Amino acid sequence: MPDAPLTLVKGTLDLLLLRTLALGPLHGVAIADRVFQMTRGTFHVKAGSLFPGLHRLEHQGWIKGTWDVSSDGRRVKSYALTAAGRRQLDRETAEWRRVVDAMSLVLDAK
Repeated sequence: MPDAPLTLVKGTLDLLLLRTLALGPLHGVAIADRVFQMTRGTFHVKAGSLFPGLHRLEHQGWIKGTWDVSSDGRRVKSYALTAAGRRQLDRETAEWRRVVDAMSLVLDAK
């Protein structure tokens, strides 16, 4: 039986969204599904966090949203990573790698 999803640590949502969109443009629900898939069910991003996060990233200029029509005829907003978003992703990735490395040192200390 898989473990229950974890609560996102402060500051991880932007990185998850940017990394997810680095794989290609997606609409909101597909982004949440991809995060769930990529984290093997560890993180489940709910609409109450997802859409404010997407709007924040769009306001920062890190992603760009465009309106499309889904295969079933519904209007959906798809988001794509911008060049500035790719640079931000690189910065946040480097920062999180430092955090992970430091925490590994602490957890592995004897």
